[in-house]
Amino acid sequence: MKRLLVVDDVPLFRAGLTSALKEAGFDVVGEAADAEGAVGLAESLQPDVVLLDVLMPGLSGLDVVEKITAVAPGASVVLLTGSESEEDLLAAIKAGARGYLVKDMPFPQLVDSIEAIAAGGAAISPQMAGKLFDVGRHLLRHQELLQSRRPTLTGREIEVLEMVAKGHTSRAIGELLFISENTVKNHIRNILDKLGLHSRNEAVLYAVRENLISLG
Repeated sequence: MKRLLVVDDVPLFRAGLTSALKEAGFDVVGEAADAEGAVGLAESLQPDVVLLDVLMPGLSGLDVVEKITAVAPGASVVLLTGSESEEDLLAAIKAGARGYLVKDMPFPQLVDSIEAIAAGGAAISPQMAGKLFDVGRHLLRHQELLQSRRPTLTGREIEVLEMVAKGHTSRAIGELLFISENTVKNHIRNILDKLGLHSRNEAVLYAVRENLISLG
């Protein structure tokens, strides 16, 4: 039986939720009304799942997620909220929450979500899932835009960068490529201008990071 900790500053809601969860077969091992109590009980009880209200006196649920996971690393924190804000959802994910559930969801769905989270999964309310996909789509489009703006180096410039990475001087590179030293310096200057960088080392690091060259 999964052990739950219920955290909410509204006594009536907290009592009603606790009663319903017990009837559904969960072992509610404790209740807390604020962030400080939640952290203390999480540490002493080591529950499997913590149902945590977002809006509470003192620290908000978003602020306390990391504190709970620090003292009870085996606990999965689920935020219960009335907020359908994308910002709150992303903040919850970033803080380490395993669930983001709105308080007006049907109780059977809440039970299914808690069971899924207790089994090692994650869950968000259906209405928030669409927003999460919208955010993901926006981030992918932004990434594609940045990718399309990435400066393109010519084959010769990449060849010069590979030799710079190996420690060759401009004169040595020129001799190896059968071009003049000034031409090599022009290539390096063009590379730095394209990338908006200031040194050969920065250009080499960029090329390695973007998998344009390999230090091996």
